[in-house]
Amino acid sequence: MRILVIDVGGTHVKVLATGHKQRVEIPSGPKMTPAKMVSAVRAATVGWKYDAVSIGYPGAVVHGRPIIEPRHLGSGWLGFDFTKAFGRPVKIVNDAAMQALGSYQGGRMLFLGLGTGLGSALIVDNVLEPMELAHLPYKKGRSYEDYVGLAGLERLGKKKWRRQVNEVVQQLRSAVQADYVVLGGGNARLLKKLPPGTRLGDNSNAFQGGYRLWAKPYCSSAHKRFVH
Repeated sequence: MRILVIDVGGTHVKVLATGHKQRVEIPSGPKMTPAKMVSAVRAATVGWKYDAVSIGYPGAVVHGRPIIEPRHLGSGWLGFDFTKAFGRPVKIVNDAAMQALGSYQGGRMLFLGLGTGLGSALIVDNVLEPMELAHLPYKKGRSYEDYVGLAGLERLGKKKWRRQVNEVVQQLRSAVQADYVVLGGGNARLLKKLPPGTRLGDNSNAFQGGYRLWAKPYCSSAHKRFVH
């Protein structure tokens, strides 16, 4: 099966498909509606052949549907019919979950995306479980995201931020009993030393995750069935 993978971000929409080596980047931003995104992707991929579409969405997704509008894009994402717009079957997951799936190497893995916010997902024996850990209370009336997201980096400075990342990683790893943690997101590269039991991810893993969404043996706990 040939898959078109779309990684939707606040500044760019990144696109790649089975059989292609060079990804396409499309500027996004606060005026990017889902209709404009689809139009731009279709225009940028004229001649590409694909049977299905995977979309990494920058927000919470439940049962394959976005449940909140993205913070840094235009409106209209809730209820938009992507299957009709692309004329192909479509699977939508949170963008952190898609990158997590592409980073997975078996066992019980926690993925944490250190970017503007804090993305998170858990995979246990090939079962993908998107998570929303970012806004859980951490300390001093602030959330995990307030400490290890971009706002925390700017407020604390790199040295203190790194200490908080180490503490948060260990706390969350212990809470979900993960065998290992993958740190993704643009700010993960700012870490001088990785916390024990962790490894760096790569944003390009999102595309691998998009392919894996349609391949056995990976399945979504939300549907309790193998993805095929």
